[in-house]
Amino acid sequence: MATLKALPGLLAALCMGAPALAAAKDVVPVVQASGVDPEYRVNPGDELDILVWGDERLQRLVRVLPDGTLNFPLAGRVSAANRTVREIALQIRDNLAPNYREAPPDVTVAVREATGMRFYVMGKVRTPGGFASGRSVNVLQALSMAGGLAEFADVKNAIILRQTAQGQTVEPVRLSRVLKGARKMDTGRLDVPLPVLGAGDVLVIP
Repeated sequence: MATLKALPGLLAALCMGAPALAAAKDVVPVVQASGVDPEYRVNPGDELDILVWGDERLQRLVRVLPDGTLNFPLAGRVSAANRTVREIALQIRDNLAPNYREAPPDVTVAVREATGMRFYVMGKVRTPGGFASGRSVNVLQALSMAGGLAEFADVKNAIILRQTAQGQTVEPVRLSRVLKGARKMDTGRLDVPLPVLGAGDVLVIP
C-alpha cells in the first residue's frame, strides 16, 4: 500500500524531469574555443587546434600563415582564411580520405587564439590600442572595448581606415546620431547597419 501511495508522487517527479531529460538528449556538443563564435571567419595569424579522431599523432596546434593557408600532415596545404572551423575541418577530412581504405576519421578544428582578428581604436578614447576578438565587432562594440569616448571626442568626424586589395580606404562613420539614442533615432530596424570592423581596420575618433 505504501508503494501505491507513493506512485503518484513518483509519476509527477518523472513528468517534471521529462523536459530536462529531453533537452539533455537533444544537446549536440560543439567543440569550439570559449568566446569564439562558431560562424567566426578565420584570419591569417589565428591559432587553430586540429584533432583527427582516433590518431593522436595527428593532433596539432597550427597557426594560419600570412597567405591564409595552413599545412597539416597527410592533408597538405589547406585554405583557411575567411572560412569557418567547420569548413576547414571538412576540407582536411577530404584531403585525408585517400590515406584511408575505409571512411576517413572525423576531424575537429577549434580556434585557440583569434589573434588574427585584431583591429585598432585610436584617437580620443579612454584606452586606445589594438584589440582581438573571436566574433564580428561593430564600431559601437569596438568603442566600448576601448573604454568609451574621451573628453572632447569629435564623433561627427570619426572614420575607419581599411586596407583593401586596391589599397587603403577611408570610410566615414556616423556615430553621433547613434550615440544620442532615442532622441535622434526611431524605433525599428536601422536603415543603415553599423559598420563592422575587420582584421587590420583602424577606428579613428578625432
